[in-house]
Amino acid sequence: MSITFFAHAQTVEGDWQAVMKDERVELRVVLHLKNDGTGALKGTLDSIDQGVTGVPISSISLKNSVLKFEVPSVGGMYEGKVEADRPAIKGTWSQAGNGASFPLEFFPSVASPEGKKRVLKPSDIDGQWEGVIETESGKLRIVLHILTYEDGMTATLDGLLRNGAGLPVTTITRDGGRLKFEMKQLAASYEGAINPELTRIDGAWSQGGGGEALIFSRGAAPKGK
Repeated sequence: MSITFFAHAQTVEGDWQAVMKDERVELRVVLHLKNDGTGALKGTLDSIDQGVTGVPISSISLKNSVLKFEVPSVGGMYEGKVEADRPAIKGTWSQAGNGASFPLEFFPSVASPEGKKRVLKPSDIDGQWEGVIETESGKLRIVLHILTYEDGMTATLDGLLRNGAGLPVTTITRDGGRLKFEMKQLAASYEGAINPELTRIDGAWSQGGGGEALIFSRGAAPKGK
């Protein structure tokens, strides 16, 4: 979708992308803004790395080139200046409860080329892998789903968060018998060795400065370490 961007006309309808960053976590977000038919703005927010789309935003205003909106579901607020000399909105995101506040700059979202589709190129580790990770509240069953395309691998992870099915893996790579993936939205990463039978991945999960062993198995979660 193209952005309608005329600072003097105070119009910011379209799709905008940004990256929320703090010391440990990095989240890609997309802001969707459109006219509600009465001249006012309405919109939603997607959190790409959390697999969440269509989060309602409210209290949207655009006055004197300043865009403001709130995200009630997370206690979030944004205020940014629509740049006059370039297509960007430069401002600050703040969140009630945790006192978080940091710079956040939106740019026009770049759509994928029309008609371009990713072509599957299945590998010998594609499919479902199950594991068990220790948490403060006990053992947690997680499921890693791997798909390989001509232009690379993708993956999602189920079970880490409440209702957290299909949480996107930020990057995933394979180098021979080793598999690595990263989840920037959780400040987490994993690296493991794939056994010759392609039935087990023995590795380590790292998050927030800590780490522990994590074994993935095909078909069923491992019973022991």
